[in-house]
Amino acid sequence: MRIAIACGGSGGHLFPGLAVAEALSKRGHEILLLVSEKEIDAMALKAHPEFRFEKLPVIGLPAVLSPDFVRFLQRAWEGFSRCRAIFRRYRTSAVLSMGGFTSTAPLVVAKMAGIPTFIHESNSIPGRANRWGARLASRILLGFAQCQTHFPKSECIVTGTPVRSVMAKPLNREEVLRTFRLDPLCKTLLVTGGSQGASGLNQLLFRAAALLRDLPLQIIHLTGERDDGLAAANYMRENISAYVVAFHHRMEEVLSCADVVVSRAGASSLSELSYFGLPSILIPYPFATDNHQQSNAEVFVQAGAAEMLLESKTSPEALARLITDLMNDDQRRKKMAKQAREVFPHDAAQRIVTVIEEIAQ
Repeated sequence: MRIAIACGGSGGHLFPGLAVAEALSKRGHEILLLVSEKEIDAMALKAHPEFRFEKLPVIGLPAVLSPDFVRFLQRAWEGFSRCRAIFRRYRTSAVLSMGGFTSTAPLVVAKMAGIPTFIHESNSIPGRANRWGARLASRILLGFAQCQTHFPKSECIVTGTPVRSVMAKPLNREEVLRTFRLDPLCKTLLVTGGSQGASGLNQLLFRAAALLRDLPLQIIHLTGERDDGLAAANYMRENISAYVVAFHHRMEEVLSCADVVVSRAGASSLSELSYFGLPSILIPYPFATDNHQQSNAEVFVQAGAAEMLLESKTSPEALARLITDLMNDDQRRKKMAKQAREVFPHDAAQRIVTVIEEIAQ
């Protein structure tokens, strides 16, 4: 079959979409990726020259009374027209939406053309695009079982959230740490704010560093844009060994090194923590739509896989204390790791492919 996957706009949509594309390709299907015009999409796709892709000229939905609303309508119409031409030329068999503003035009065009459509929702609370698009979908595929209550009139299947094939197994920890110029024998804290970084999370770590300098640990910190220089200088001042970069696109490397992870709670990041079986301290992004990151994190906390701190209510001292407690308690970390592995199915991509094949064929 020829399958179009709408997955652009953010790492949380793009990377699970790429994971499904890999699984479909291995089954002999042809893949077309529909992405946004954002730089993050272009950067990620450089590592996947095997997939054809098209950029759709769309933007996020502004307020109706906003001056940007007219431009939104213009771009939406352009995206709709381009999508219709692409599907005609590509002879599309099915469309899979991973959510986000890139998905609306493909779903509408596919529905009008009688093409089977599928939505995958990674978060425990669905985004606006998927809520609206649910009425157009043949099936709703879910990362979290808890999300089913938001689609009472749709047929839902819990698949988990897929991770890319490069995550298939952990890498050699010692070898990777040496490439980072870190000690293979030292416990390692990974700090990551997701594909767009996390300034608030970074600020907490900057202030907590002084309280961690006597702990036998080293830090891998993926800061996102702007904060990498500040983070590196801060750790050097506190005499903490650290590998600091704005982005590290081979997440399988840093995840293979971590003993504890401090992270936001985006669904894609959580699926990787589950796949690698890593104990975590989750600090949800406080301005996420419908506070969905806190809802995601609560699932991990209830499973015993993570601890959660709310950015507005925590302090550097509380974060440092929790990091210290986890680093000093091997049995607690081992138990959390076991629970993390059990939160998500680890064959999510194959489950999604099976559903698409059964219905679209």
